[in-house]
Amino acid sequence: QVQLVESGGGLVQAGDSLRLSCTASRRIFNDYAVGWFRQAPGQEREFVGFISRGGGYTNYADSVKGRVTISRDKDKTMVFLQMNSLKPEDTAIYYCAAKRTILTASPSTEADWYTSWGQGTQGTVSS
Repeated sequence: QVQLVESGGGLVQAGDSLRLSCTASRRIFNDYAVGWFRQAPGQEREFVGFISRGGGYTNYADSVKGRVTISRDKDKTMVFLQMNSLKPEDTAIYYCAAKRTILTASPSTEADWYTSWGQGTQGTVSS
């Protein structure tokens, strides 16, 4: 298993941006796909987006599409979730998750597919 740590959450106003980071305990992102999920109070954990192993393919939930970008750093130890034009309904705990995959595998939008998870970081958007 690999350890993941999220950071960058905070309190912002509607329309602002947040950049969340997911840091791995070792250089894994050439071999692992990474997904971002979020969970609002009283709600199920939901898919936000993923980036494939190698970083060549991303996919986003309809609820955030056009406002969110997932990227990786050159050293392949960090993955970022850039969120713009934030809305109060984006308020949630944000989690990154990872799974070692083959190069041609497409990551999943299902939380159960991922094998490593971070502890989450709170993002709060005020109206």
